Amino acid sequence: MRRWLDGRPSWQRLLIAIGLGAVSALALPPFHVIPVLLLAVPGLLMLLDRRRGGRGAFADGFWFGFGHHAVGLYWITEPILFEAARFWWLVPIAVPILASALGVYVGLTCALARVVAPAGWRRAMALAGFWVLADLLRGIMFTGFPWNPIGSVWAVPGAVGDVMLQPLAWIGAPGLTLVTLLLAAAPVLHRTGRVAAVAALAAWIGFGVVRIGPLAASPNVAVALLQGNISQSEKHDRRFALDAFRTYVDLSRAAAHDARERYPDQPIVVVWPESASPFQLDGDPGARVAVIDAAGPGVTTLAGSVRFDAAERPYNSLIALAGPRTADGPLPPLAIYDKWHLVPFGEYQPAWARVGIQLVQGDGFARGPGPKTMNLPGLPPVGPLICYEVIFPGHVVDPTERPAWLVNVTNDAWFGNWSGPRQHLAAVRMRAVEEGLPIMRAANTGISAGYDAFGRELGRIGMNRAGFLVLALPPNLQPTPFARLGLPIPLVMAIGAVALSLSSSRIKRVPASINQSIDNLRLHRYIAVKPARERLEAMPHERDRD
Repeated sequence: MRRWLDGRPSWQRLLIAIGLGAVSALALPPFHVIPVLLLAVPGLLMLLDRRRGGRGAFADGFWFGFGHHAVGLYWITEPILFEAARFWWLVPIAVPILASALGVYVGLTCALARVVAPAGWRRAMALAGFWVLADLLRGIMFTGFPWNPIGSVWAVPGAVGDVMLQPLAWIGAPGLTLVTLLLAAAPVLHRTGRVAAVAALAAWIGFGVVRIGPLAASPNVAVALLQGNISQSEKHDRRFALDAFRTYVDLSRAAAHDARERYPDQPIVVVWPESASPFQLDGDPGARVAVIDAAGPGVTTLAGSVRFDAAERPYNSLIALAGPRTADGPLPPLAIYDKWHLVPFGEYQPAWARVGIQLVQGDGFARGPGPKTMNLPGLPPVGPLICYEVIFPGHVVDPTERPAWLVNVTNDAWFGNWSGPRQHLAAVRMRAVEEGLPIMRAANTGISAGYDAFGRELGRIGMNRAGFLVLALPPNLQPTPFARLGLPIPLVMAIGAVALSLSSSRIKRVPASINQSIDNLRLHRYIAVKPARERLEAMPHERDRD
């Protein structure tokens, strides 16, 4: 590959960078073709080795990132098609614009790695460190979008993923990204580096196998996840509102009945997906009566619903309901959680982007106060997450009150039956391992699933199917190191990787300069001594001739 890259014109380098980035995206969910990283990452490093400065390296990184994110996020066009009459012009440019914005992070990563570190393992170390720093920045800048971290390639369905995801409990998704990039760079390292990479991979596998163990006794709670499979075109159409509500009421009744038969005398929780109720459950007593009566006595329902506060501001909320009725009607909601990490340009328009086209009606949704733990009668405390909020590592639980389990409600009907829902599900699974908490997920069109605190799947309802899934809630683990410390762990790892690449390069330069001086001294001695020696050896012959 090195020989093949030499002498390539600029336009071919551009296509090579885009191609390598596109190939690397095949390692992401749902494809998980992880060995392609052994081609893509070394290829990127070889491109950087042939650049003289940061500007060219930025170009290589930008186009690599463009190809990577264009393939990884191709499904972004799907939500636009639901309002194609208004935003048809966005269809051909939405993915390129988003891929270009995210490509800037990769471009800066490559420019810094090229400038500060020499070729070899030091540049690979710098690339991994700067990549993670850029990912941490990507989770903050412009409201944050930490979708598809490289570490998510290990969220392979089944036992392989269970084993390979266990380091998340210590280092989180950004830390897993750093280790993955270093392993992927192994083909361009010297033999010692490759041996170290193989040893690290073996240790990683051994750690995962040892960590996964049997769970303790269940806290005796049954959770019923509902999936109504209401299409996005019908979901907010008033003509279908009553039918959609009846669908979830009927599913709630059937799921609660099944849960009572399978888990008698245990608390039961029924979970509706995000905005599943077309009626405002906090302000509509009739809708609350229907939900409570369907679930039956002693059952708690967590239902996604839009609500309005006293100032008529809308919130995307999760509302907890339970019976029995009082003489004056249904009980008010037990608790309300308002989504706080809203989707930019989907649920609200950021202030910095309010000049120009208006993509959201009005001001969009109002923002909730932040992560919250719901304390519900007879149930272990639960941490709610609505849709997009689950993709942010280190920001999914209330830091002042740790829950015993997590519930994620979402409406992935926006994403279509493409990679988006599966990538979203991978994030759900990763949060379970990071926090050491079981997580239950109800999705309107799928994929609804449950995971234990090790990220092991307990069951699922596939895409575009209506039904319910009843699971016994597994126990939680003690707070993991990542749950205690959060993002500072991968931050320190990334800074350490960059520092190691810098310090090692300086150490290498000092002996190099000394060795060059020694070589020069030897050369001078050779030039000065050799002629004198030759003259001395010739002297007897000269005397004889004289």
